[in-house]
Amino acid sequence: MSTNLTAVLQKILQNTSNLKVLRELLTPDVTYVSLNFNNPELKKIEPWAGTHKGPQALSHVFAAIQRFWKTLDFKVTDTIEQGSRVALFGSFTYKSNVTGKEITSPFGLLARFEGDKVAYIQFLEDSYGTAGSFKTGGGTRFHSDPSGKEVEV
Repeated sequence: MSTNLTAVLQKILQNTSNLKVLRELLTPDVTYVSLNFNNPELKKIEPWAGTHKGPQALSHVFAAIQRFWKTLDFKVTDTIEQGSRVALFGSFTYKSNVTGKEITSPFGLLARFEGDKVAYIQFLEDSYGTAGSFKTGGGTRFHSDPSGKEVEV
């Protein structure tokens, strides 16, 4: 491939609100997986979570994220390009527009290309931490350790 795939992916991330650019760089049926394939509980807190199709959906996802948080920092620390795939790793810091709480999370992003266009993107982060930036009270009980006790956070 003659196109630098990492540069294409970076251009997408720099133009998430520009639908014209997204349509040039994404396939018409691009799949974007945000945090999970389908988690109704997380979707109540972070409505963009789940699987989305098409450039317009990607634009809507990033618009929603910016309505909920202010991005204070976004750093790519590592990039791996292999064949028709690019993986980015790094961290970001968001501040909730409602609670004012800040969260710094690691992230991983995988993009698969068809030719010089992105056909699939999967974005992973600390979903527990990012959702927690919206927490306003109350506790949740968990029992994960088979030989331990229930905990409340």
